[in-house]
Amino acid sequence: MVKVAIDVMGGDYAPGEIVSGALAALTVLQDLHITLVGRENDIQGSIKGLNYPAERVAINHAEEVIEGDDDPGLSIRRKKESSMVKALQMVRSDEADAVLSAGNTGAFMAGGLLFLGRIRGITRPALLTPMPGFHGKAVLFLDVGANMDARPEQLLQYAFMGRIYAQQILGYPEPRVALLNVGVEPNKGNSQVKRAYTLFREHLPGFRGNIEGTDVFYNVADVVICDGFTGNIFLKSAEGLSRTILGFFKQEIGKKLRYKIGALLLRPVFLNLRNEIDDSGYGGAPLLGVNGLCIKCHGSSKARSIEQALLQQVYPFVQKNVTSQLQVALEDLVGKGIGGADEKAL
Repeated sequence: MVKVAIDVMGGDYAPGEIVSGALAALTVLQDLHITLVGRENDIQGSIKGLNYPAERVAINHAEEVIEGDDDPGLSIRRKKESSMVKALQMVRSDEADAVLSAGNTGAFMAGGLLFLGRIRGITRPALLTPMPGFHGKAVLFLDVGANMDARPEQLLQYAFMGRIYAQQILGYPEPRVALLNVGVEPNKGNSQVKRAYTLFREHLPGFRGNIEGTDVFYNVADVVICDGFTGNIFLKSAEGLSRTILGFFKQEIGKKLRYKIGALLLRPVFLNLRNEIDDSGYGGAPLLGVNGLCIKCHGSSKARSIEQALLQQVYPFVQKNVTSQLQVALEDLVGKGIGGADEKAL
């Protein structure tokens, strides 16, 4: 039985959409057990009238909520009765195999470090997200916001974690790993990226060199590595552009009859495009590098995203024991003196 603690109070559409998505996953996976963590009255109101296997659902009452504008470090320490803290503590005490939240990203990262600690060899964790590749395969992108200033050695740690994830979750036998840069030549980029290039070339199987942002979506590489500052800007720019394009088509098509007729003929194409760039297909971003599975969903996640996060991320990650595989892979870096010693969590 895979047991998941879900912070149902985090996110723009909490708790209703979070609860609905979690219950939907139960109808697909027969060996999934969820604990809904949050205000019990709100949870009871959200599940009223829904059909679900009650024997695989538990409620853990949590009176407090960590809000989106709360200070991450302070709130995770001071709001001990919050839904996020209680969900994280369930993983620490082995009451749950994983925790999922659409709440405050900074607090969730801080809580993962504080309550679960790091995998040996990791100095800073990374958030990973699958991005659409227009040749039929997802591209893994990390870091997308966990660590703003990554050292070259940390970028190498991210690369090893992304490679294991690509093998175990996406089934890529020999993942191709690239370093995001302003050019493909080895001498391009700032001093950090140049040093990272050398480390990747010396230690990383499957390293394919630098990749420019224009090539990320064309499946030139399976795993793309950068620091969290660059990655977060790239991710949000891509999301904003895709929404703008879809919105533009919708607005323009409605202006003239011939556009509407043409849109009907092209409807399959538009649907395929929407499906390709739909970020709800994977649901969430795992925080790789902490000693336990933490899945961060987008703050605007609705039921489908939560359901897919459980089906596509949490369940296979736990079933394949990916955390242990990450630990084994990183031991080699520790032996070579590249894996880092623990730093202060916060």
